[in-house]
Amino acid sequence: MVVPLSSTVSSIDGPTLTGYIVAIVILIFLSGFFSSTETAFSSLNRIRLKNLVSTEKKKYAKTYFLSEHFDALISTILIGNNIVNITATTLATIMFSALISNQNAAGAVSTAVITIVVLIFGEVIPKSTAKRSPEYFARLTAPFILALYYVLYPFVWIMGLLQKLIGKLFKKKGVENITDEELITYVDEAQTEGGLDEYEGDLIRSAIEFDNMTVREVFTPRVDVEAIDVDSSMAEVMKVFRESGYTRLPVYKDNIDTIVGVLNLKDFYEAYIDGASKFNRLIAKNVIYVPDSMKISDVLRKLQIAKMHIAIVADEFGGTMGIVTLEDILEQLVGEIYDERDEIVEPIVKVTDQKYFVLGEINLEEFFEFFKVNEAGEEFDAVTLSGYIAFALGRLPQVGDIVNFEKLAITVKKMDNTVVEKVEVVINVEEEDSEE
Repeated sequence: MVVPLSSTVSSIDGPTLTGYIVAIVILIFLSGFFSSTETAFSSLNRIRLKNLVSTEKKKYAKTYFLSEHFDALISTILIGNNIVNITATTLATIMFSALISNQNAAGAVSTAVITIVVLIFGEVIPKSTAKRSPEYFARLTAPFILALYYVLYPFVWIMGLLQKLIGKLFKKKGVENITDEELITYVDEAQTEGGLDEYEGDLIRSAIEFDNMTVREVFTPRVDVEAIDVDSSMAEVMKVFRESGYTRLPVYKDNIDTIVGVLNLKDFYEAYIDGASKFNRLIAKNVIYVPDSMKISDVLRKLQIAKMHIAIVADEFGGTMGIVTLEDILEQLVGEIYDERDEIVEPIVKVTDQKYFVLGEINLEEFFEFFKVNEAGEEFDAVTLSGYIAFALGRLPQVGDIVNFEKLAITVKKMDNTVVEKVEVVINVEEEDSEE
């Protein structure tokens, strides 16, 4: 049976219908306003906001106030949003009930229409728009939200009490601090978005990781240390300075395990020109000893306080393991520091996509990081690649020895006495593909 149209549609005069539509449109606009405000304040960069407040305090003072009272802000927004959405739904139901005499059909049509309209114009579009410029949207909406905050203050205060009560019931034990990994992720994002260039990003990452590094990772081992005997002649000392190119040399008595001070080239040169026959009085005797497990940040402070450039790295028996210099430590922040006398030798030289030549003295962690291996963080009793090869072989390496590590085949190509000077690294393509 076909029901006449006149029996399903009720009469409603034009001005009344127009009034309903205008009211619903205004309420949907307000719903979008609250949704965009919530997204803007949730997405804004607090550090950027603080900088904006310091430069344009009048414009962003209200925005900053609301961001500092975020719980109250969210309560205000939710109260306002729920009021306008419920009111819009009520008006839509009344309007469609007046238009359609079948109440079941009127309710279904009203629910469908208001849900779609609110979803599109009250949620999706406002939130996606505010997400693009959160600081700008937060500044625009802050005065209206702040006024509403004061109007709804009693309700906001009650909701605040409820939030505190619930917070105590579900209180999380311990304090949640930002980890180094999270900070590095922030730096990576800032670099991707163009806020930082590559050099700035590397510098900040180095600074974050700086406090975790120990002397063991940066020191010059005993076999590579240039030092002079306290009984050496002036000519012998001058020869060591000239051949090494160093500006400071450790001075020992009898053997290198007994360091008695540090000699500065400038002081020595002036005495040498003046014809001095001894350099004993020129030695800076406030020698700093540090263990290889000490953090380089702590060593840096010790060197600054003592106004020294070299610290002696001592082993558990009191012998000399090596030295760590101010330059060694600073290079962990700013990268390699070269002067005009330094011969620049790249630790890793690419031959093909799968073949590289690598110096044996390269730091083991740096080697793993470059080739993206040992991601599980397995620890070895070695600091350099040369030390790891000896550890893996269980004996002193020889030219031609091969060590396999994950996708890498490491072949010893050149030795310097008992130390590996250069290796060839070949990446196993099949194993790399299987890992991917």
